[in-house]
Amino acid sequence: MKIIEKDALSIAGLIKGREISALEVTRVFLERIDKVEKKVKAYINVAAELALSRAKEVDMELADGVEAGVFGGVPIAVKDVLTTRGFPTTCGSKMLEGFVPVYDATVVERIGRAGTVMLGKANMDEFAMGSSTENSYFGPTMNPWDLERVPGGSSGGSAAAVAAGEAPWALGSDTGGSIRQPAALCGIVGLKPTYGLVSRYGLVAFASSLDQVGPMTRTVRDCAALLGVIAGYDPMDSTSIPGELPDYVGALTGEVKGLKAGVVRELSSEGIDTGVRERFGETVSLLEKLGVACEEVSLPSFAHGLSAYYIIAPAEASSNLARFDGVRYGYRAPGESEDVWEMYDRTRAEGFGGEVKRRIMLGTYALSAGYYDAYYAQAQKIRTLIVRDFGRAWDEYDVLVSPTSPSTAFKLGEKVDDPLTMYLSDICTIPVNLAGIPALSLPCGLSDGLPVGFQVMGPPLEEPKVLNVAYALEQAIGFDARPEL
Repeated sequence: MKIIEKDALSIAGLIKGREISALEVTRVFLERIDKVEKKVKAYINVAAELALSRAKEVDMELADGVEAGVFGGVPIAVKDVLTTRGFPTTCGSKMLEGFVPVYDATVVERIGRAGTVMLGKANMDEFAMGSSTENSYFGPTMNPWDLERVPGGSSGGSAAAVAAGEAPWALGSDTGGSIRQPAALCGIVGLKPTYGLVSRYGLVAFASSLDQVGPMTRTVRDCAALLGVIAGYDPMDSTSIPGELPDYVGALTGEVKGLKAGVVRELSSEGIDTGVRERFGETVSLLEKLGVACEEVSLPSFAHGLSAYYIIAPAEASSNLARFDGVRYGYRAPGESEDVWEMYDRTRAEGFGGEVKRRIMLGTYALSAGYYDAYYAQAQKIRTLIVRDFGRAWDEYDVLVSPTSPSTAFKLGEKVDDPLTMYLSDICTIPVNLAGIPALSLPCGLSDGLPVGFQVMGPPLEEPKVLNVAYALEQAIGFDARPEL
C-alpha cells in the first residue's frame, strides 16, 4: 500500500520504527499535492518549505534518540480559519489576504508539540460561512469523487485534502455542520467535539457560542488519536472545560452490544434523498446486528433548528466581524476617504464576499432594537427547547443517529445562487451545535458512486461512546472505497 493510502497512525508507526523517514513521508505528500492540487484545489497556501524543514527536525530528533512527539513526522492539513504564527491565515477572504499572525492557535500549538508536520492551510468558505466551499475568495474546492461537485463546507478544503490523499488527516471547524457535512460528502470521518472540549483560542470567530475545532480523518481510530492531541483545558479560552481527558483510542473496543440508539425521525425522513435514506437504513440494520437496540424517536424542536440557527449564528457573526474595519489589520480599501465611516463602508464592501455580507445584514437586523425580542430572543428559546429534547433523549438512549447530510455531493453552482436551498444542507447537523454535544460522521456506503455519511450523536463529553459506536460500525461496514484522481 502506498504511503498516501495509509492512515495517520500507521504512518506514525512506520516513522517511529525507522522504516521510513519523516522527510520521505513529507515529500510523498508534497508530490501528491503537486500532482492533484490543480484539479482539487484543497489548499489556499501550501507550506512546502516549512514542512520539509520541520520533517528534517523530526528525523534529527529521532536519530539523536529524542522524543519527537507522539505523531512525530506525520503530515497534517490545517483549515485556514486557525491562526498560524509566521504563516498566512486568510479565512478564505479578501479581507485577510496575506495576513500573517504573530501567534499560533492553541490547537496548532498542540499538534506542533505532537510532532506533526503542517503541509499547508486548507481552503474554506469565507469566514466559515457556507456549505460548499464555493464562497472562498480564492476559488472553490472540488470534490475528489467527482470534480464537478462540491466537497461540502465550510471545511471543504480539509475534507477534500484527506479524501484526495493530499494529507492523512486535517483540522476543521464546525459551527453548524462544517466538519461533518463535508466529511460525509467526501467519504471520510469527521468529529464535532463537545463545546468547550477543544480550545477556540486562535480560531477566527464566526459564531462564538457554536464554533468548535475538530478532527477530519480517514479512520475512526485516527479521529480518536487526533482528538486526544487537541482536546483539553486551555486558560486562554474562557469556555474551555477543565478536567482529565479519557483515553479516546483505548475506548475503541468495538463492543456495543446492549446499547440503545434512537433514530431521530425529524432528521431521517422528509427531505432526505432516496439513496441516502437507503444507505442510512442499511446502516441502522447493521447496528442492530451488532447488538444495539434501535428505535425511532421524535424530537419535535428539531424542526425549528434551522430557523433558530440562522438567527443566532448571523447575530454572533455580525458582532464578531465588526473587528474587520480596515484600521487594525487586514484589507483596507485603497484611495482617500472623506471620513472614517466612508473608509469602513468601502473596506467592508470590497473586502467581504456576498454570503458574509448577507449574514452580517441578517444578524444586524435580528439584533436591532425593534426586532431583538421578535427574532433573536425567540431563537434562543428554541435553542433551549432543543437542549431539553436532547436531555430527555439521553435518559433513554445511549446515542442518537441520523443521516449526516440530506443528499450526496451536489454539482458546483447548483445551489450557490439559492441561499435557502443551500442552508438546508445543514439541516441534520445544526441541532448538535445548538446543544453543544458531540457528533461524528462516518462513511456508510455509496449512492450513485458518491459517499453517504452516517451521523452518531452522544451526550456532552461522551466522545468515547460516540467514537466506539462509530468504530464498531466502521469495522462492520468495511468502507474502503477511494476516489480515483
